[in-house]
Amino acid sequence: MAILTTGFVLSSFNQSSVKAQDHSKKGIVGEHTPGYNLLETVGDVLDPISFNSAEKAIIDPMHYLREFNYGRVSTLSDGVVLREFTLIASDNKVKEISPGIFYNVWTFNGTIPGPTLRATEGDLIRINFINNGSKFHSIHTHGIHKAEMDGVFEGIAPGGKFTYEFIAQPFGVFPYHCHMQPLEEHISHGLYGVYIVDPKTPRPLADEMVMVMNGYDTDFDTENNFYTVNGIPYYYMEHPIQIEQDRLVRVYLVNMLEFDPINNFHLHANMYQLYRSGTNLVPDEYTDMVTMSQGERGILEFKYKFPGQYMFHAHKTEFAEKGWMGLFFVKDSKAPQSNFDDVNDNNTTSSIVYSQNRSKFNLEEVSK
Repeated sequence: MAILTTGFVLSSFNQSSVKAQDHSKKGIVGEHTPGYNLLETVGDVLDPISFNSAEKAIIDPMHYLREFNYGRVSTLSDGVVLREFTLIASDNKVKEISPGIFYNVWTFNGTIPGPTLRATEGDLIRINFINNGSKFHSIHTHGIHKAEMDGVFEGIAPGGKFTYEFIAQPFGVFPYHCHMQPLEEHISHGLYGVYIVDPKTPRPLADEMVMVMNGYDTDFDTENNFYTVNGIPYYYMEHPIQIEQDRLVRVYLVNMLEFDPINNFHLHANMYQLYRSGTNLVPDEYTDMVTMSQGERGILEFKYKFPGQYMFHAHKTEFAEKGWMGLFFVKDSKAPQSNFDDVNDNNTTSSIVYSQNRSKFNLEEVSK
């Protein structure tokens, strides 16, 4: 039987609150600190509609979607472009990951995912890392660099600092993440982000966005209770992503899901050109479905010929029904602009109906 669970606001988070939990049925894995509310993995009903307060949420997914951090830019005497970034790790915050559900998040710069770093192939990357957490942390960036810049063997102690410096190569889309042991703990709690290296000859102009597939194991049994794209379950169902009819869309897609061996992305009523890892200018496949292991990534390019609402989601039913689904709202190029001004702030009719139907279905299941 499914259980409908309501979360609550924490005034503080400390070890006494951890000990107050009944661990007789909850295994604590890898020295995890429990999240709130604790949910049973099997059969939970998730129906997040809106957040009571944005400042308590782990991220603003709509803002994150199209935000790229190009760093502090300067040119060295030899003509090389230097891009300087600052990443700050923390592991003591409690944030809302779904309405009423609070979780001990580990973050780079306060969000899950961390900021999207962006550069051009051949730039010099300098990441000033500060560990404000209570555990050892590091930054491991996928790509080509020297061993001492790999962030694997040299953990940075609490309060410590380290500067990672390397040339941006090759072009493509990559994850970065903490690489300290136990690795599953650091990733499942949220220490990861996206790093994009553009080719020296830019790709064609497009509406560009980043999507990170992830999940949350809130009862620490190494099975995820929530699945998301960009940090909050169902967010883009309630706030559809506006795109323009016949305009090229480019999605930088990264899978950082822990505990499940695969994840995937299915696009409705359309096909996309898939560039695996983004390291080639020639597409690898023309498809509407891609499956990825953890750390795999790719670039998806597509246009919509027809206006309307179109779903995208994991083609793994459990993932979709526990939060990993969203909507694109394709604006009619011939319709007045005023008709679409509030699509992202106010649910469209079909989105509201979908939510109501989903809630009705869940309540009927609970009553059985």
